[in-house]
Amino acid sequence: METKWFEDFVSLAETRSFSRSAQLRHVTQPAFSRRIQSLEAWAGTDLVDRSNYPTRLTPAGQTLYEQAVEMLQALQTTRAMLRSHTATASDTIEFAVPHSLAFTFFPAWLSGLRTVCGSIKSRLIALNVHDAVLRLVEGNADLLIAYQHVSQPIQLDPNRYDMLPLGQEVLAPYVKADTRPEHLGQPLYRLPGTAKQPVPYLAYAPGAYLGRVVEAALKQAPAAVHLDRVYETDMAEGLKAMAREGHGVAFLPLSAVQKDIQSGKLVSAGAGLDMTLDIRIYRERPGVRLHERGGDRSSTAPQAPRAVDRFWDDLKRQLDGAG
Repeated sequence: METKWFEDFVSLAETRSFSRSAQLRHVTQPAFSRRIQSLEAWAGTDLVDRSNYPTRLTPAGQTLYEQAVEMLQALQTTRAMLRSHTATASDTIEFAVPHSLAFTFFPAWLSGLRTVCGSIKSRLIALNVHDAVLRLVEGNADLLIAYQHVSQPIQLDPNRYDMLPLGQEVLAPYVKADTRPEHLGQPLYRLPGTAKQPVPYLAYAPGAYLGRVVEAALKQAPAAVHLDRVYETDMAEGLKAMAREGHGVAFLPLSAVQKDIQSGKLVSAGAGLDMTLDIRIYRERPGVRLHERGGDRSSTAPQAPRAVDRFWDDLKRQLDGAG
């Protein structure tokens, strides 16, 4: 049994919709349904009446819902108490960042903020996009930096989470440059390929955020793109390494391949398939969890802003000034 099953169940009880809860919990609907079924198997009884719409809880489900809310609130309170004993809890900012942004964007971005935000103590948690979002949602990170594409929007409630735009990234197909004298510098493979000779494709693993963006773009391409999926991983750095060795074409963030392009190791595999993604930073609005636990800040003395709140305010001023 996992605590996230209870969080899933509470969401379902409150939305009364499998599809809406799956969206809020950042999982596919089949995966969400399996987790509810796993909770029912653990409980040994049906918790959801699936014969009605909107979804209703069974009497056993209603009992578990009430207990689950109390349990999750107690866990959250306990976690906050434990974190208060940790020296890094107040002055170290925890960033949840997808792997590709962690390797390329994050170091340079943070260095550029020193003159605005001063010295920053930070902890980087590198994950896939799905887990990075969950890290913020579950209260295990202070800030989330993530891609945003119109075909794959990050579903975070604007009433609960603040967002600031940090920039943009171009995702495009790259391939090893041919080293044969008669074809020197030309793409080793060129898109779109043909039905008889599909292009070797280095793909993101199923479910990876950048992979979903690429698949959506390929479906909307003006002409058919013929690919032979020969390798997959969920990390852009892994795809780049394979592309540099000549194993096929990979769709990679421009920031990850700039040095390889300049040195002539990688070249464009074809025009017309570039995608522009926004880079955004998110935080949970201050006081949201306190309000959910029934807390009342008006009854306590004013507290000094946390490091993450000071950082957010400085960042917002910097972005407003740049705009």
